[in-house]
Amino acid sequence: MASERDRAIRERVFADLTEMLASTDGTLHRSQLLAYELDGIRLPLIDFSRGIRNPQSLDATLAVVSDPHGPYPDEEIFPGVWRYSFRAGTTAGDNTKLVAARDLEVDIVFFRKPLKNVYQPIFPARVIDVDTNEGFVIIALAELAEIDAQSTSAVERRWAETVTYRRVHQPAFRAMVLRAYETQCTICNFRHAELLDAAHIVGDREERGEAIVTNGMAMCKIHHAAYDSNFLGVSPDFEIRIDSDLLHEVDGPMLRYGLQEMHGKHLILPKRASDRPDRERLAERFAEFNKA
Repeated sequence: MASERDRAIRERVFADLTEMLASTDGTLHRSQLLAYELDGIRLPLIDFSRGIRNPQSLDATLAVVSDPHGPYPDEEIFPGVWRYSFRAGTTAGDNTKLVAARDLEVDIVFFRKPLKNVYQPIFPARVIDVDTNEGFVIIALAELAEIDAQSTSAVERRWAETVTYRRVHQPAFRAMVLRAYETQCTICNFRHAELLDAAHIVGDREERGEAIVTNGMAMCKIHHAAYDSNFLGVSPDFEIRIDSDLLHEVDGPMLRYGLQEMHGKHLILPKRASDRPDRERLAERFAEFNKA
């Protein structure tokens, strides 16, 4: 077992990461992770040039970085379970501490790197298996650590997919969409990340409901709820429409200013054309709005 000091540091790191993420799009910048301090002492959460972060003060690896554009063939082999390669051509210490994370049963941070200098922290994660011959470890979300990816049942797989979507893919989708929309609601320009969502155009459970930027729009929670309930629609020409019955209701200022006055306005779109909503998906969803 790891020392009490080691476990206490990890718990503090996880708590601080949770607080840091609360006001962001779900990602952190490289500079924030390198500047991290614990009780006034610098404790970078990522290494300057390596994918494995092994602080001297800890008994085992604290964090690893998985970069889709990096030199190693990391991959998700099962929902919430990743194959992570040993660092090649290194001293034994880097990989030894990664193995120690498995042996000591400590939780680590698994950083995904969707963009240059941008990191999505996934924690707690756990090293659940080691293959020293092939040079890799298996890392899993802590909730899934007991699942055998090779012989799991259909029920376990569905559960794993649900957990992974909630903990990994949904935050990644939100991060990509909020970054494309510069952390503002596409309907009303509201800019507080804590109250912004990534709204799917085509639902994630449907065939064309991929977690990609062009199938999403950044919306504040009020407008997201209105969009999901078909009180608010968006045409393929990016025009905002409000349900006709709602337009004629008389209520307080939220209804008037928050919804009714949005009718006929146009979305606040991402600067990059490649990030803008897919018109075909908008048309598909707008047809549902018109039928409601």
